[in-house]
Parts: sequence; structure tokens; C-alpha cells
Amino acid sequence: MGLYVETLIEADMDVLWERTQHPALHQSWDLRFTSISYLPRAAGQPQRFRYATRLLPLLWIAGTGVSAGERQRSDGTRVSALRFASPHPLSLLAEGSGYWRYVPTPAGIRFLTGYDYRPRWGRCGALADRLVLRPLMGWATAWSFDRLRLWCERGIHPRAALARALGECAVRLALVLAVLFASPPAPLVPGPAAVVPAALAVLAVLAVLAVLLLPPLPGTPAARRCRRTPPDRVRAPRLLDTLEPS
Repeated sequence: MGLYVETLIEADMDVLWERTQHPALHQSWDLRFTSISYLPRAAGQPQRFRYATRLLPLLWIAGTGVSAGERQRSDGTRVSALRFASPHPLSLLAEGSGYWRYVPTPAGIRFLTGYDYRPRWGRCGALADRLVLRPLMGWATAWSFDRLRLWCERGIHPRAALARALGECAVRLALVLAVLFASPPAPLVPGPAAVVPAALAVLAVLAVLAVLLLPPLPGTPAARRCRRTPPDRVRAPRLLDTLEPS
């Protein structure tokens, strides 16, 4: 799989399963989706679903998919797999597949995903995917996983977690602007008088870097808290092979 994200969540397995498998709960924490809804299905058949992502107030990118899960496995783990596709001409993501694994450990549940997709638009699409979409998708997945972790561990609802993230970004931006506008301009003529402004300029740069690089508060979601590379060679579950393309 092309993208991999993993986090450790100290929560009850059934709680984590419900918040990741129930469409209304899933869409509340996953930044990649605006809405997810199940489609009717016959008994014993995989679950088909419809998803949509709002890029602009009046621009929605929609698609469909099929998923299946194994809730009871002999080793105590759980797994779900899906295939998805979007026929929307503005969707760079054409089709793909992925899985979630739930691995209980003494320290908590290793919740991890691996997924990949095929971009459209030929060579231009491949370049846009490599430079923009794929890094953005990896970051959004990791940020969403940490948002889910905060919900399960601390009871911070996804809406509150988003508000905290936006508020913290606003504070950081305000501090950066305050430092930049408060810094005195350097003198036009070099000499001893330039030493103090130059020192203040260096301090201003250090202050800006500190504001930008300091880790988010413990209750604010952060993609950096998630693992982005697999610990070893990973395989997609066999369950994925049982799903037909969406």
C-alpha cells in the first residue's frame, strides 16, 4: 500500500470499532470525508456506501465504495477492508483500496491503515498527486487518527478538537504577526547603531520559529503524533481480495 498511518489508542475495542465503522461517527472525525452513507444491501453481501467531500461551498466530490469487516478473529485482532472509486471528472483520485487493522496490545490498540489509489489526468495527474495530493492525504489521515484518539481517550469530541486546532493556529499566527510588526527596521547606515536592531531581528526570527515549531497542546490533534512508515513489510488482509471493484 502506498500510504501508511498508525497510532496507539487506549480505548475499549468495541468503542473504537463503532466510531470507525458507523458512517455518522466516522465522518465526524475523518478530515477526508464530509459525508458517508450506507446503501441498501442484500443479506450476506458486502456493504456498499456513498461518500462525498466538500472542496468549496458549492463543489462536492462524490464516489462510491464497498467494504467488509472481520470483527471476531482467532488472534483477537479485527480488520476491515474497502474499495472505492469516484467518477467525478474533477476528482484527481480515480479509484483505490485500503484496510484498517485493530491490534490489541498491553499499552492499547494499534490502529493502523494502509491504502493506495490510482490518480487520473495522465502524467499531469501523476505529478499533481506526487507533489500535492498524496502528501496532503497522508497528513489528513494522520491528523484524523489523532483526532479520533483524543475522542476515545480524553472524550474530546471531534468538533471540539477542530475548534481547538483552529484556535491554536489563530493564536500562533497572531503571535508571528505581532513579532514581525514589533521588530524595529534595520538602520540604513551600518555601524555600532546597527548592532541592537540586528540582535532584535535575530531574536524575532527565533521567536517566529519557536511559535511555528512548538508542538500542539496535548488536547489539540497533531499528525506528527502518528507513525507514517510501517515498522516492517506489511500485507493487505485477504479480506480485501474478496471485494469486487466499486
